[in-house]
Amino acid sequence: MSTYILVDTANTFFRARHVIRGDLDTKVGMALHITLNSVKKAWNDFDADHVVFCLEGRSWRKDYYEPYKRNRQVARDALTEAQAEEDKVFWEIFDEFKDFVTTKTNCTVMRHPELEADDLIAGWVQAHPNDTHIIISTDGDFAQLIAPNCKQYNGVSNTTITHEGYFTDKGQHVIDKKTKEPKPAPDPAFMLFEKCMRGDTSDNVFSAYPGVRKKGTKNKVGLIEAFADKDTKGYNWNNMMLQRWTDHDGVEHRVLEDYQRNVILCDLTAQPDNIRIIINDTIEEAMTPKDVSQVGMRLMKFCAKWDMQRIADQAQLYATPLQARYPV
Repeated sequence: MSTYILVDTANTFFRARHVIRGDLDTKVGMALHITLNSVKKAWNDFDADHVVFCLEGRSWRKDYYEPYKRNRQVARDALTEAQAEEDKVFWEIFDEFKDFVTTKTNCTVMRHPELEADDLIAGWVQAHPNDTHIIISTDGDFAQLIAPNCKQYNGVSNTTITHEGYFTDKGQHVIDKKTKEPKPAPDPAFMLFEKCMRGDTSDNVFSAYPGVRKKGTKNKVGLIEAFADKDTKGYNWNNMMLQRWTDHDGVEHRVLEDYQRNVILCDLTAQPDNIRIIINDTIEEAMTPKDVSQVGMRLMKFCAKWDMQRIADQAQLYATPLQARYPV
């Protein structure tokens, strides 16, 4: 059995950017620092064996569902000149970081033009069912993968989500601000169901049933009741799924049809068959050990280029996870 660190690379790098204040050089340096530090910390905390960097492609979902992530382009178009320049610089540095981990380390690096990092991470977990997986990401989509052998580490907040709950880097329970109680473990199946019903505003995935309540009323079924009926397809399930509603353009929707569309978009095990083949082929091709030597020296050169003195001073500690080859 092996333990894999699965890095949602763009998420980790760009999320770090948003928690940093300072000029552009400071932000770039800290984004690189937080990304590498997250890998080192997860490697040590979870006694890992190999690091896998997962990268974004254009995404097959844009062809399957035209509105998918269309809001991202709207946000980019609204950037000021200074913000657009910062964005351009960050992408250039990110490309250099991708080249570094691809050519100067023994880490596995996965990318396919039609796949998102989420597809590759979920696919890797499914392809290695007897191993342990630590996903480095702040993305809530990965809650559906949480299991005894799969955890999610947030390198920005330094918290870990497991099948037993939310924990700080000291191993203590994260306390829920509302209830003042330890934050309970996620219920992956219900969270995925709720997401498929409510949609995902960040990805521009529309709700299957706008305004649906989590808990039902005397006259109306809620998500909790429908989910409890999901496997047997009983009264509450059918009552919800057969509902119809009309959108702002006067188009009528059937809840079941929109829910099924969202399952394909959101469930990381339910991609179309042709996409599943691409995922499996991409992972299989990536499972070949690399043989890059002097990774520590290469890391020091990369650090010198981006003025990361703190990492350069401890280069061997940071290089250890980067030089570990895929175990065969």
